[in-house]
Amino acid sequence: MILAAGRGERMRPLTYATPKPLLEAGGAPLIVHHLRALEATGFVDVVVNLSWLGGQIEAALGDGSRYGVRLHYSDEGPEPLETGGGIFRALPLLGDGPFLVLNGDVWHDIDLSHLRERIAPHDLAHLVLVPNPQHNEKGDFALERGRIVETPGERLTFSGVGVYRAELFRGCTDGAFKLAPLLRAAARAGRVGGVVHTGAWLDVGTPERLAHLDSLLRQQP
Repeated sequence: MILAAGRGERMRPLTYATPKPLLEAGGAPLIVHHLRALEATGFVDVVVNLSWLGGQIEAALGDGSRYGVRLHYSDEGPEPLETGGGIFRALPLLGDGPFLVLNGDVWHDIDLSHLRERIAPHDLAHLVLVPNPQHNEKGDFALERGRIVETPGERLTFSGVGVYRAELFRGCTDGAFKLAPLLRAAARAGRVGGVVHTGAWLDVGTPERLAHLDSLLRQQP
């Protein structure tokens, strides 16, 4: 699943008329970079959630066949349901097994090919963490011996890439809610694994970071 429903408020004024996933870097929309990476690593069925200017996304991507995938859309209506609510709404489209979720506004070279297999049988989630960027110096989650833990100490930043089981959302109801509280509760129960990625990663959340990514991609051979 690619999370694509947000309003992109930090990206204004670029997102007043264009949804953030369709903003371009390196000659292609951000979401197209994700689709290409997913197809290259063997993913076929991809869910995209829609809200702010979502009709533009569906019109641009169609059924996904030009990118070698099958796209399924989860429409959240005029108000985005936040990360937790968005995934919960899309659960009927995500199948019975573990599923991969990507934030639509990050750039990375994380190997996606075996992430789903890395979630332990008892775990509800498996998160990819990265070293803390300047804009998130305090980090999000602590990691000890491959486990996300709720203890004091050094924290790393959640990359926006994770694998989840539907059971993580047991007891939730349709509506807007955040994902982090569910992850923290599961971590306290000892049911969240994690790994650190030290390669390329960028939160493309502002016009300045989008311009930086565009410059980086245009310099590539």
